[in-house]
Amino acid sequence: MSTNTGSTDTDGTGTNGTNGTNRDGTDTRSGDGLSWRSFAAAEPGLARTVEERFAAHTHHVLATLRRDGSPRTTGLEVRFVDGELWFGMMPDSLKALDLRRDPRFALQANPGEGTTMGGGDVRISGRAAEVPEEDTGTRSRYAEEVEPPEPFHLFRTEITEVVRTSVEDEKFLVVQVWKPGEPVRTLKRT
Repeated sequence: MSTNTGSTDTDGTGTNGTNGTNRDGTDTRSGDGLSWRSFAAAEPGLARTVEERFAAHTHHVLATLRRDGSPRTTGLEVRFVDGELWFGMMPDSLKALDLRRDPRFALQANPGEGTTMGGGDVRISGRAAEVPEEDTGTRSRYAEEVEPPEPFHLFRTEITEVVRTSVEDEKFLVVQVWKPGEPVRTLKRT
C-alpha cells in the first residue's frame, strides 16, 4: 500500500541536473529558496527534527557540482547559527570552488553507526552564497560562535527542499518533503 500526498523529484535537486534550470525552465539560481530561519518559522516541528539529526554527529556529506557537471561528495561540518544554516570551508577547497561556480548543493546528515538512523534520514537541498571578505560583521559573528581555522570560506544557505525519511511502527516508510511556498507533504509506503 502506498499513500502519496504529493510527488517528489527523484534527483533531490528539483532540477534536470544539466544546466541550472528546473524542469519547467526556470533558473535554479534565482532567489526562490528560503533562509533556515524562514523554513523553521513555517515548519517548526520538521526544522527541530532536522537540526537534532544534524547535531547528532559532527561530519555530514555535502554534494556539489564539479566544473564538468558531475557530482562531488565531500565531508563537511555544518552549523545552525543565528537562524541560518552555514557552511565553513578551508581556503580554495574543491567544494568551495564548486559552490562559487554553481551554488546548488545537497546535504545529507550522517546516518550514524548501524542501520537504525535514530531520528530518520534527512537531506537539505538549496543554494549557497559566499559571504564576502568585506562583510566583516557577519564573518566575525560566525567566527566567534564556531571558531574556525583562519582563513576560511563562509557560505550562507538558501533552502529549496528538506526531506526526512523514517520508519513508523516498523512497517511504514514515511517520507516528509518540504519546498518553499508549500506545506510539508507526507508519503507513507508499506
